[in-house]
Amino acid sequence: MSVSAWLVRTVFGRGDRKRDRGLVTPEDVERFDSLAYGDDSAWHLLDVYRPKKHAGKLPVIVSVHGGAWVYGDKDVYQYYCMSLAREGFCVVNFTYRLAPDFRFPAQLEDTVEAFRWVKEHAGEYGFDEHRVFAVGDSAGAHLLSLLCCACTDRDYAKRLGVAFDPDLLPRAVALNCGVYRMEKPKGKFDFLGGISRDLLPQRGTEEELKLVSPILHLKTGFPPALVMTCEGDFLAPQAHPMAEALRAVGTEVEEKYYGGPEEVLGHVFHCNIRLEAAGRCNREECAYFRGFH
Repeated sequence: MSVSAWLVRTVFGRGDRKRDRGLVTPEDVERFDSLAYGDDSAWHLLDVYRPKKHAGKLPVIVSVHGGAWVYGDKDVYQYYCMSLAREGFCVVNFTYRLAPDFRFPAQLEDTVEAFRWVKEHAGEYGFDEHRVFAVGDSAGAHLLSLLCCACTDRDYAKRLGVAFDPDLLPRAVALNCGVYRMEKPKGKFDFLGGISRDLLPQRGTEEELKLVSPILHLKTGFPPALVMTCEGDFLAPQAHPMAEALRAVGTEVEEKYYGGPEEVLGHVFHCNIRLEAAGRCNREECAYFRGFH
């Protein structure tokens, strides 16, 4: 494991525990915990959250968590995901296998399986399978973008080596503080470049980095996308180029930027549901999804 990966697990973990300390399941949310979506009983688990006040079918949001591909699980994202459920959605919050113990494409394979599980269990949990949306942040936005690219380009899917079904394509997506272009490390302290060595089987060759850069593989049919970043997000420079590249292939795109010089929010601020700006961001993303009928 690289120093970068160790730091992510240590620093992100400490910060997330502090962020969520004292939070509990809201009384108006029903939850179904640790449902199996694959064969690995340790990793292939997901939660489903539903607002108690809504019966029958509801639109779905699948959350693809971040954590630089080396950190995170459904527990880290439970309170954020339940805040989305309170907006009138079923929310699917899943854990995927992490690098470096599992190298790419394991994370993408698990993402595909989670979306397939949603399709196969729509009747059991009241999912409106015609309104399946998705959110992903940081590494999760990267994985979600790759899934959308592969579902719209059969040749690219073959190159990734993962079995995709075009029916898994979400109706619309929110890409939050995401990674869309993977590059060689730029110096000794390049955090993202260092992580790529833990993620990729050949430790980040030029060919690998291009293969897993979704901005290079966009095709017509990529779903409508809300691309979000904020003041203080170290990945902010990747957001607008991704939005422009999506527009170039005909995708309907909405860009959102939160905060400013007097309000430095930081990477994936929207997961901190105690922040006013996070609540505003998450409500606006849910409103965006509600616009698709």
